[in-house]
Amino acid sequence: MSSPGAVSVSSYRGAGILILSVSTALALVVALILGGGAAPLLVGDPGDVIRWSLPIARTVNNLSAALMIGPMVLALFALRAGEKPFETAMDTASIGAAVFTVSSAATGFLTFLAAFNPQISLEQQFGEQLGRFLLALPLGQAWLITTIMGALVTILAFAWRTWTPTLITAVIALAALVPMAQQGHSGELSGHVIAVNSILLHTIGAAVWLGGLMLLVVLRLAKGVDAKDLVSRYSSLAIVAFFVVAVSGVVRSTVGLGSWDALWSPYGLIIIAKAVLLCGMGLLGAWYRTRLIPRMDGERASRWFWMLVLGEVALMGLASGAAAALARTPPPTGDTAAVRQTPAEILTTSPLPPELTLDRWFTAWDFDILWALAAALGVFFYIAGVWRLHRRGDRWPIHRTVFWMLGLALLFWVTCGPLNLYQEYLFSVHMMGHMVLSMAIPLLLVSGAPITLALRSIHKRDDGTRGGREWILWAVHSPFSRVVTHPFVAAGIFVGSLWGFYFTDLVRWAMYEHLGHEWMIIHFLISGYLFVMSLVGVDPVPYRLPYPGRLITLIAVMAMHAFFGMAIMMQEGLMVAEWFGAMGRTWGPTPMEDQYIGGGIAWSVGEIPTLILAITVAIQWSRDDTKVQRRTDRNADRTGDAELEEYNAKLAALAAKDEREAAR
Repeated sequence: MSSPGAVSVSSYRGAGILILSVSTALALVVALILGGGAAPLLVGDPGDVIRWSLPIARTVNNLSAALMIGPMVLALFALRAGEKPFETAMDTASIGAAVFTVSSAATGFLTFLAAFNPQISLEQQFGEQLGRFLLALPLGQAWLITTIMGALVTILAFAWRTWTPTLITAVIALAALVPMAQQGHSGELSGHVIAVNSILLHTIGAAVWLGGLMLLVVLRLAKGVDAKDLVSRYSSLAIVAFFVVAVSGVVRSTVGLGSWDALWSPYGLIIIAKAVLLCGMGLLGAWYRTRLIPRMDGERASRWFWMLVLGEVALMGLASGAAAALARTPPPTGDTAAVRQTPAEILTTSPLPPELTLDRWFTAWDFDILWALAAALGVFFYIAGVWRLHRRGDRWPIHRTVFWMLGLALLFWVTCGPLNLYQEYLFSVHMMGHMVLSMAIPLLLVSGAPITLALRSIHKRDDGTRGGREWILWAVHSPFSRVVTHPFVAAGIFVGSLWGFYFTDLVRWAMYEHLGHEWMIIHFLISGYLFVMSLVGVDPVPYRLPYPGRLITLIAVMAMHAFFGMAIMMQEGLMVAEWFGAMGRTWGPTPMEDQYIGGGIAWSVGEIPTLILAITVAIQWSRDDTKVQRRTDRNADRTGDAELEEYNAKLAALAAKDEREAAR
């Protein structure tokens, strides 16, 4: 027979699920009617069943994605592996992943029916049509990949229940959202790069926020859980998720609306409703974080908190339903751009920019919300760490803060400024961006010593859970870190990336695919960071070469880097000719001249940060020798040159022994 407490918890969970389901369904129906997302099509209408089933399946898919991701993220940050609450979180994530898999398959199938309106049958023709959709068309491929990844996460979440495997499973679950972000309106708008990145960030933030909240509902009053610590840690994640959701939502809405007048269209009204709900959830979060969490030990405050959680679940359900309906509502700007007439528009989906003049190096912008947000969060967390040290009386070198801020400012300029705008059209600009990403920015960021700052400023946990400090220490001491931070391995990755990227089809993938472009930025930034850190970094790494070995490694890398630039300059054919040679530019150098300039940039400009690295290594070597000499002098002062006198006495004894043997 169940205890009253167990019945209460069970009822609370049921109430949470019921509130989420009802509020989501209500918002979905109202928003579909308001925006016309389920209205009959003038041509090729698939029927009422398909038109209404598709947004319902997509809504279930979004909610299950949150239930798949949120519990794993919160478990990794707030629970102890191997205990019952952690197991419950993984069970919840596994159930969410199973529903995500089924709903992904259903959504993909319904998308096929809605797009092509085929005659459903068991005949071979229908199977061939479905097969071509799933294997040949990007939209079908995306849903097929999403379904497969969901099935993989379902298995792994059920089978793996320790720290590292759970982290790997969570990363795969997050990756499963990438194909979803490239579908629908976000991948078809003329500003599709901003739209895709904003919808991806929006989906991830909402999944962590809603999924973590649902895990709170599931774990309420569970044995082995400190409710106050769990809620406080979830609140920290929710603040970051709220910021990501808010910023990405504003950017996505701006792309979809296009003008202020469109704000009063059905599409705009749904956005206004979502914004109001987001503000309501933010106010609730601020209330219980500042007023209720510190007093959760009291019964009344605790009861009020859990009632507010149900209220936030209701608001999230309304926002989820509105979001699903918004994906089916045509934006006022239209899903596709006007007829693409120029080669540049055909290749990049954007018109050819004006000639790159001196003033446009400072005034031209092409924002990438992903990296703009990364830079903003990097500034915030670094300043927060410095401020925490200051409050407890510790000092942090000002020059490290300056280096970090300059590095993030340069990262923002490269990924959101003229280099990002013109890198698709000029190989030389593309190469300039590559050199800055892999050499200049890492040199500044490494000098900021972010790992050391984090280890000093983040509170240590003693309850067996892993916070930011524990995960950083795990990453630093992991076997993978010991391999990739080894100086020879880091240098090999750094040099090998140059040749492997530009002399294979990877460069073509980065040009044609948005995912390839983002991978290129991440890879070159990390490879450069690892190489610089292995040479001049002060952050902890498992092994560093002696200073002579560092200089020899750096000289070898400089030689290989210069040889790479010369190889580009000596190319007789155009690299990715169907891209850089087909833009139809009427300004600037010819494609071959531009490629020659790019090789010269890799050879000359790219050596400047390397030279700075060499000077830095030499200075550190000199300072290290000076420190050793000072340490020796202080020891001599303390001991009265005892070591030197002992050494001289030993020499004198040997000399006396030699004299006796000679006399004998």
